[in-house]
Amino acid sequence: MDFARKVVKALEVPHTNEEGAPSGLQFVSSDDLLPVPIEERTWTAFSYVAFWGSTSINVSTWMITSGMIVLGMSWWQAWLAVWIGYGVMTPFVILMGRPGAVFHVTFPVVNRTSFGIFGSLWCVFNRATMACIWYGVQSSIGGSCVLVMLRAIWPSVNNIPNSMPLSSGTNTRDFMCFFIFWVISLPFIWPPVHKIRHFFTFKTIITIIACLIFMIWCIVKAKGVGPIVKQPATIYGSELAWAMISGTGVCISNLITLTTNAPDFGSRAKTPSAPIVSQFWSIPFSYGLICLFGVIVSSSSQTIYGEAIWSPVDLLAKFLDEDPSPATRFGVWFIAFSFIIAQVGTNISANSVSAGCDLTALFPRFINIRRGGYISAIVGLVMCPWNLVSSSSRFSSYMSAYSVFLSAIAGVMATEYWFVRKGHYNVADLYVTRKGSWYWYNYGFNPRAYAAYVAGIAINVVGFAGDTGTPVPAAATHIFDLSFFTGFGTSSIVYYILSRMFPVLGAANVFEEIDVSGYEEKRMTSCDEDTNSKDCIEKESSTV
Repeated sequence: MDFARKVVKALEVPHTNEEGAPSGLQFVSSDDLLPVPIEERTWTAFSYVAFWGSTSINVSTWMITSGMIVLGMSWWQAWLAVWIGYGVMTPFVILMGRPGAVFHVTFPVVNRTSFGIFGSLWCVFNRATMACIWYGVQSSIGGSCVLVMLRAIWPSVNNIPNSMPLSSGTNTRDFMCFFIFWVISLPFIWPPVHKIRHFFTFKTIITIIACLIFMIWCIVKAKGVGPIVKQPATIYGSELAWAMISGTGVCISNLITLTTNAPDFGSRAKTPSAPIVSQFWSIPFSYGLICLFGVIVSSSSQTIYGEAIWSPVDLLAKFLDEDPSPATRFGVWFIAFSFIIAQVGTNISANSVSAGCDLTALFPRFINIRRGGYISAIVGLVMCPWNLVSSSSRFSSYMSAYSVFLSAIAGVMATEYWFVRKGHYNVADLYVTRKGSWYWYNYGFNPRAYAAYVAGIAINVVGFAGDTGTPVPAAATHIFDLSFFTGFGTSSIVYYILSRMFPVLGAANVFEEIDVSGYEEKRMTSCDEDTNSKDCIEKESSTV
């Protein structure tokens, strides 16, 4: 029995005991769930620019316009849809991240304000599950980048004999490359969130250079930008309009995850204003620029090979298929290496940190952000993501459904902060399970939030059925094309109405971003009274 207690004790994550911090409630509180300490609020406006520059550069973003052009849109119409999609989502990213920037708490804690202390666990579980799945998918794409890089050094890698059964869904060569990428990614999970911003800056610089080199190389090789940038649209009128709406929906789905968990990175803001202007222009600009690279390079590839090759990894592999010179092999190696860095950075920003924050809330006694990140990596390995990617139609439908769930969650969270309690927080009550506290609601669950959540999902159910191949009315399909807005809007309106009919504790009439519990002031007062504690010394040094 003593041995079992020692094992459990060894598995527990360290907990800070300071005045103002909850004690004895290790199932709702941990160091990573408490407001971010002052010394870790290091993200400036430039950090957010680097973050979005880093996050936008990956293989998936590069190819996002391909489906639109295949549908019959011209390149500039597809590019315009990209700008509209990411431009429209940018205000939502800023609005959703605002509680994190002001009160320095992460998504799982912000979610407690609307869904309740225990009611939030379902939303957090959903986010954590999808972050783990996406970690595996992005790692699978990263493995293909590793294969191209290794081929540029040792061409014989492409001929490694297969020793894996057909039922595995992969082969020895591809699994080896996937595993190499998976191992390369592990050290980048280790640094705390407030320090990983330096890696995002490095990734942005090196990958932008690689993308420019790739584009110029292809233009020179094709003696021009190719036919895609000259071909007109083949669809018109309402068909074109709905194709553009569908294209913007793809961009919105690509960003919905980072929109929902915006507080995770907003919580590290040095000042509440740091994420506002910096994100307002850097999000649409970053994604628009990468998609433009993708269009030009793919257009040039049509001149070179007689067909448009939308995947940058496949195009680099083509360069290696034609008896390349040493200079070509080095160029391919550098660009493939840069895309590996790009995939690692995307996995960190969009998946491992998100999963870490979420799993911390599910098991705060035993999991912190770092451990949660490594758990997402393990899940991403054992789920055999290459099988998921190979059935692209089912995977796309699954991700469309995921966007519906997240939009309904986001609508409730945004309405709670901006229109119900109007910026008023009770930070101390975010970590207690006491009747009468702001976020206890009905035994830790807020029925208003769940009614609104279900309503936000229900409006898109018929359209989702159509997306899986079931015949449905055209109106339902169009509603599903706007699934983020219909889900977000419906859940938002229903939650607001229910909160007016059945007022919540702390509902405000005037908007003011304030913590009525004075949690931050109590922490600072505690430091003044105990100047020898480690936390207080760090806080004092951070203000010098």
